[in-house]
Amino acid sequence: MNSTLNRQMLGVAETLSHPSEAEVRMNLRPAAALPSTDELEELLRRVRSAFFPSFFSEGGSNPEMQHYQIGVDVNQIGYILRRQVARGFAFCGSDECTEAMVSRIVEAFLGDMPEIKRVLLTDIEAIALRDPATANHSEIVFAYPVVQVMLHHRVAHKLWQLGVPIIPRIIAEMAHSRTGIDIHPAATIGEYFAIDHGTGIVIGETTIIGNHVMLYQGVTLGAKSFKLDADGRPQNVPRHPVLEDGVTVYSNASILGRVTIGHDSVIGGNVWITTDVPPNTRVLQGKPRSVDTFEAGLGI
Repeated sequence: MNSTLNRQMLGVAETLSHPSEAEVRMNLRPAAALPSTDELEELLRRVRSAFFPSFFSEGGSNPEMQHYQIGVDVNQIGYILRRQVARGFAFCGSDECTEAMVSRIVEAFLGDMPEIKRVLLTDIEAIALRDPATANHSEIVFAYPVVQVMLHHRVAHKLWQLGVPIIPRIIAEMAHSRTGIDIHPAATIGEYFAIDHGTGIVIGETTIIGNHVMLYQGVTLGAKSFKLDADGRPQNVPRHPVLEDGVTVYSNASILGRVTIGHDSVIGGNVWITTDVPPNTRVLQGKPRSVDTFEAGLGI
């Protein structure tokens, strides 16, 4: 190897091995053991297997084996959660985390697993009722990305409610990277929630969604602006929409700010909403206008 190049590489390595001022200020090199994305992948795999053993369990469709396999899955879920919850608190520099606290969180999550599954099944039912392209419920479980993203969200949201730091966000981003659907783990989503296609959907942190709501691809439930504190940092206050029961939002609509979309309303595609919408309202974009020519790019 060229000696000049070799010295250059050694110099770069030496420089990079020392934290920069920006890294120190942002505390980007925590000393504690980091959460493991591999273990969290395994956690979600085990949850999926426990919820849908006929589809994803190592025991397959053999009913005599499913009970035992679900037991193995639940045991591994508890084991992984213990490690990752503790690492999540350590990652955030919390001094409040104790072994007893971790145990309470894991026990609470395991106790809520049947309820998480029940609500997830309502999502599957909602998709079957709203999507004419669906052959059957089994196809939805096995192949639809919305089931994956909502399984991740229901799990992440429960951990968020239990006060677990960072882990819910990692779980949410796993689903985001695979499906193109970005749901903050703190977002509150009711039962019978359906997504059609889904790519490009964004649901912000303080969003509240009621029951029997349907979203199409490209929908944004976002913030209009941010209130800043005395130091110029964004305040974490309610800033995302509230969608009441029975709302349908069509593709590429943007609903921004702490506005309320009243129950049983329909928001058409490509509209921009920053004010409240009364119940039972239909909001549509203006009708397209035909012109003979486009001059200098006008209208394109």
